[in-house]
Amino acid sequence: MADMRIEFSGITLKNPIIIASAEPSNSVENIKQCIDYGAGAVITKTIGDIPGMQQLTKNSKYAILNDQGRIIKGKVPRSFIFYSRSGYVSEPAADWISILKETQDYAAANGSAIIANIASGTLEGWVELARMCEDCGVPMLEVNFQCQHPAGMAEGAEGVWIAQDPEVTAKVTRAIVEAVNIPVMVKLSPETNRLAEVARAAIKAGAASVAVNSRFVGFAVDIETAEPYIDGPAGVGGPWAKYITQRWVNEIYRDVGCHISGSNGIFDWRDAIEFIMSGARAMQVGSVLMLKGIEWLPKVIDGMEKFLDDHGYPDIASIHGIASKKAMMTAPELFAVDPVYTLIDHDKCKFPKCNICTRMCFYDSLKEGKSHIQTAPETCIGCELCLNVCPFDAISMTADKELALKSQAQFADGAAQAAVPAAE
Repeated sequence: MADMRIEFSGITLKNPIIIASAEPSNSVENIKQCIDYGAGAVITKTIGDIPGMQQLTKNSKYAILNDQGRIIKGKVPRSFIFYSRSGYVSEPAADWISILKETQDYAAANGSAIIANIASGTLEGWVELARMCEDCGVPMLEVNFQCQHPAGMAEGAEGVWIAQDPEVTAKVTRAIVEAVNIPVMVKLSPETNRLAEVARAAIKAGAASVAVNSRFVGFAVDIETAEPYIDGPAGVGGPWAKYITQRWVNEIYRDVGCHISGSNGIFDWRDAIEFIMSGARAMQVGSVLMLKGIEWLPKVIDGMEKFLDDHGYPDIASIHGIASKKAMMTAPELFAVDPVYTLIDHDKCKFPKCNICTRMCFYDSLKEGKSHIQTAPETCIGCELCLNVCPFDAISMTADKELALKSQAQFADGAAQAAVPAAE
């Protein structure tokens, strides 16, 4: 069986699945249940010192929407949109001293770990919370830089989330890192186009890793009532967001080269594998557990292990960043790729009953003939849209232009037709 263990931010985890900072980690009972179901680590719901954020949790609101923007009732599909508003743990930070000690002892006894998520309204508060959690025995911190910082924390940065500003990120990170002796993970915000720059600033300031990333802020409307869902703006995430998140995972993996925990977009083991292949060492699971139950967790972990076994990968390290390493990131790289051309397997093609490929070709490379789809290699740019939409696997691509031209000639209207093999 594949080895699911990973080295992450200086600690060893039995598997790369980490419970995200959310409702499934807001109590002793929930945290222990996550550990019982196999979590590699559990990140606590945010422990903070901002009264408004603690009160906000008591007024939490949730709306689970489908791809038509309507409330989902019953079974939750893979395409759900998680729209919600919540805050930090409701209890004062000091009340979590006993909780952290109890859950860390339980985690250690079961091969797991507790990661304390913290947030503060002052620089001194960040340091105090970090030291408090370290004294409780947790092996790692996650700092929630999504919250707003007060005036005076950094000149000219009032009202900006910490993770939107590289300099503020570095300043707060450095203060926390210098105050404790355990690794610190910085949770980034997607509400910036400088996310890789912010990640680099956090790492240079001493962070062991970054979490990429928290949810977006969205605005969802119920058109039947002409009102916003849950009264107004809220956090928005779900499996649909994974491609955006993985964009940043890929970029930070390549450009910064640090340890990354992927967050926002996981539904099942397939998504977890995608994140690992994009460059994340670990994956954070949150909203799907709120909708499927914590018992969904083994499906993710077992599914990952089965994938590795079925594909001959000996361990998680074998797939880490494997897709990002193959990604073409510059125009010269893309321009250097050999052109490819469309080939049609006319035995599989269902023309004239099906003509979807001609309706989706905007380069005049596929046209309807009298008895066959006609190809035009001279205008084909090799975009592969036809390859992707064909429901009968009748289309393949070839780099052999002569073969494509031969096929064009053989299946032109009025030509004597001889079978041309599809490109492998």
